[in-house]
Amino acid sequence: MSIKVEHLNHIYGEGTAFEQYALKDVNFTIEDGEFVGLIGHTGSGKSTLIQHLNGLLRASSGAIYYNGENIYTEGYDMKKLRSKVGLVFQYPEHQLFEIDVFTDVCFGPKNLGLPKTEIEARAREALSQVGLDESFYTQSPFELSGGQKRRVAIAGVLAMEPEVLILDEPTAGLDPRGRDEILDKISELHRERNMTIILVSHSMEDMARYADRLLVMNHGEKAFDGAPKEVFKHYKELEKMGLAAPQITYVVHELREHGVDIADDLTTVEEARDGILKALKEL
Repeated sequence: MSIKVEHLNHIYGEGTAFEQYALKDVNFTIEDGEFVGLIGHTGSGKSTLIQHLNGLLRASSGAIYYNGENIYTEGYDMKKLRSKVGLVFQYPEHQLFEIDVFTDVCFGPKNLGLPKTEIEARAREALSQVGLDESFYTQSPFELSGGQKRRVAIAGVLAMEPEVLILDEPTAGLDPRGRDEILDKISELHRERNMTIILVSHSMEDMARYADRLLVMNHGEKAFDGAPKEVFKHYKELEKMGLAAPQITYVVHELREHGVDIADDLTTVEEARDGILKALKEL
């Protein structure tokens, strides 16, 4: 297995008058090669949770196992963990700081102490994987578009050759085309390299399209854990949490209320199209 979280708690301001639970008794297991979507309203604990998975934050109590090893065991190699569990933050400028794109992407593998030839080979491969050719190598990362910055930030993590890739709102602020390009690249990595993906997003449409499984956080606790089709059946409960289901879910339920014989677990435009055409043919 890849990641196992047991009874995880994180308390901000522990022992003070401002004590507050950010995570409360969270439990789940993510197997190798899964594409997991993590959703929740602002303040639900999503960002706090993902920063525990590669050791950036330490739990107040509980345990996290990576490939069977408890990362809180004394002497555990956190540097190695962070090379295997890569985290791309929401704002790429927080991860970009070198003079040019190629040097920036080389930074991670260089810190692993690899030979120069391997460092540069990894950087070229990572930039190719995110769709950036040699014309970008000498450009300043700060002069790139928002979508290009995201690609460079992702490439910087990929150059570490992680087994798990965690992305916190990787398409925030991008136009529809840029969003689709980034998510298609992430999906491609998942398929071709069997990489475990954990994607944080507010877009229910993206979750329905890309994720195999959804974890829903609410006030620091895990509220739902299952396939998108199953989770989105609870759309009324999600609404009470400040979330929603994909727009197609509402269209489907409206059609069913008007007597159209259509499945109640359709979540994408393509599924709804096929379901509606089938219902029309049967009529």
